[in-house]
Amino acid sequence: MDKIYTRFGAPDNVYGDDIDMVEDVERKAALAGLKLIRQRVRHMGTEKCAETLRKMQRYLDGKLETKMRSEVKGLIVEGRKVKGVETVDGSKVFAEYIIVAPGRSGAEWLKAEAQVLGLKTLSNPVDVGVRVEVQAQILEKLTKVLYEPKLIYYSRFFDDIVRTFCVAPYGEVITESYNGVLTVNGQSYAERKTRNTNLAVLVSTSFTEPFKEPIAYGKYIARLTNLLSGGVIVQRLGDLEAGRRSTEERINRGTVVPTLKSATPGDLSFVLPYRYLTDIREMLEALDKIAPGLHSRDSLLYGVEVKFYSSRLPLNDCLETPIKNLFTIGDGAGLTRGLVQASVSGVVAARQIVKREETAA
Repeated sequence: MDKIYTRFGAPDNVYGDDIDMVEDVERKAALAGLKLIRQRVRHMGTEKCAETLRKMQRYLDGKLETKMRSEVKGLIVEGRKVKGVETVDGSKVFAEYIIVAPGRSGAEWLKAEAQVLGLKTLSNPVDVGVRVEVQAQILEKLTKVLYEPKLIYYSRFFDDIVRTFCVAPYGEVITESYNGVLTVNGQSYAERKTRNTNLAVLVSTSFTEPFKEPIAYGKYIARLTNLLSGGVIVQRLGDLEAGRRSTEERINRGTVVPTLKSATPGDLSFVLPYRYLTDIREMLEALDKIAPGLHSRDSLLYGVEVKFYSSRLPLNDCLETPIKNLFTIGDGAGLTRGLVQASVSGVVAARQIVKREETAA
């Protein structure tokens, strides 16, 4: 997949190759009670990513038929074998193989379709948290080496898994909409920089029986945030720890200038459960040991950030469901957590289909 992306315009620069510097970060993280997940990152930037995907689309023009903005109502299955799909306008498309890649916003649709087909879904952990924004120089020693440092922490009080995710060096905080539910995210550009860096701090919770609605739980918290603020809440860490809401005046006198201007100053303790807030504050204290200044009263917390990939179908090693010739891939299928990993899952399924076609021929 990496070769494919570079072929269509991804940059040559890769972060995480300097082993000595990575090991130094890893050692400091361990002393702070954090575990570093080693990885190599080829950063494209938001605008370069779109440009790369457009090049891929142009390459495929004339090689296959693409039908955009055609919502799929459901899958057509006969005798435990997939036959095609039906769209909301009543048209049907028949095929020997179907690959379902609904994306995070389609995770709920996939779960509902699985129930119709009698397929048992496995619940992944729910990832709920905030996006933290600080001045870029605070995280610069980490982002220069790793670009997107992935760190895991086990909270002292609740023993929950807390992790960093989607670090955006010199980037901006943005909003995302999932079927009318507004959440927060972050992005970096290849050729345009802000003075801030932002990152998600997420708490992973694995619920037990009888709870089976992790996506609904995440959306409930997001909707509560939307209800209180009309969108996204932003709060200074110092205000959260003092037990008071942030105001526009308090944020304006801080050292961090928010990049998401539409966020409403407020109080995240009205939205996030005490357990999550405790975990997040512990994580920020640990991160401050390797990035001094991160646990500052002026650090901004945006809420909420929720990842909707909490249900997964039982799959074999080529990502095929118990329904013959029906494959599910990507974040919406609960398999992956990002662009390249989702792309890899598509290649795994495609190679299996090619293999079956060659065998049949």
